[in-house]
Amino acid sequence: MGDSSATSRGAAFSVTFHGVRGSTPCHGNDIIRYGGNTSCVSVLSPGSQPILFDLGTGLRYFGRECLTRDTRFVGTCLLTHSHFDHTQGLPFFAPLLNPDTVFTVHGPRQDDGMTVKAMFDKLVSPPLFPVGLDRIPGTIDFVDTDEGDFFIDRVNVRARLIPHVGPTLGYRLDFDGRSIAYLPDHQQPKDGSHGISDAARELVDGVDLLIHDSQYTPEEFARKADWGHCTAEYAVWVATTHGVKNLALFHHDPSRSDDALDARLSCLRSVGAAAGCNVFAAHEGQTVLV
Repeated sequence: MGDSSATSRGAAFSVTFHGVRGSTPCHGNDIIRYGGNTSCVSVLSPGSQPILFDLGTGLRYFGRECLTRDTRFVGTCLLTHSHFDHTQGLPFFAPLLNPDTVFTVHGPRQDDGMTVKAMFDKLVSPPLFPVGLDRIPGTIDFVDTDEGDFFIDRVNVRARLIPHVGPTLGYRLDFDGRSIAYLPDHQQPKDGSHGISDAARELVDGVDLLIHDSQYTPEEFARKADWGHCTAEYAVWVATTHGVKNLALFHHDPSRSDDALDARLSCLRSVGAAAGCNVFAAHEGQTVLV
C-alpha cells in the first residue's frame, strides 16, 4: 500500500479510526459498538503516502487491511508520545514482516534525551517482547521530532508540544485547503477551568476535523486532575471557541460503555451544534471524509 487515491467526493483526507480507547485495550459486550483497541488513526490523501497517528493496538487491524492490498507498505507515523497505549501495536504491524516495507516514525525525545529509537528498542526487546527490533525484516526509520513544520509528500505537518505527562506532540495536517488536528492526550488546566496553551491553539484553530482527548467526566477529572487528560466538556470548549467544524471525541476511558458514551454524546452534541460544530464520538472502523 503506497500512494493512495482513496478519498472521494472532493475530500482532501480520508480518516479511519482503528483504535479509539485510552490507557489500556479492553473488551466486553458493553463496548462492541465503539471498540476496545487503543489509539491508532490512518489518514489517506491523494498523491501522498498513508499517514498514521499513533501506534496503539488498533495498528494491528490497519496492518491487516494493508495486507489485503499489498504486503509491502510505505508510510509514516506521527507518534504523539511513548505511553503503552500509543506504542504497543508496533511489533504486531504485519507489513513489517516484508523486507521491502519502509515505515517512518516521528516522535518526541524523552526528557532525559532518550531517542525515539532507543525507547522502542527498550520496549520491543526481551524480556518484554520475544525478539528485538533488529529481527524485524522491514525497515523502520525513527525520527526525533521537535516542534516545527515539515512535509510528508504533499501534506504539510505542524508539530507542537502540548501539555500531558512527559514530552507529547500534537499534530496538524493541512492539504488542499483542508485540515486535521490530533490531540489525543491533552492536559486540561488542573483546576478544571477552560484554558489552552498557545501551541495547542496553533494546532486546533479553524480545523475541519479535531480528534481530541475526551477521557473523563467532570467527576472523574476532579479525582484525576493531574493524570494528563481532560473532560469531553473541555474538548467541546476547545472546538467551539476555536472555529472547529467537526470534533471527534477520542481516547475513551476503558471503563466507558457504549451506552455511557451515547449518553455523554447526546448531552454535548447540542452544545457543539449551537456554535456550528458537529460533535461525534469516534468508533473503530469509522471513516470520515474531510
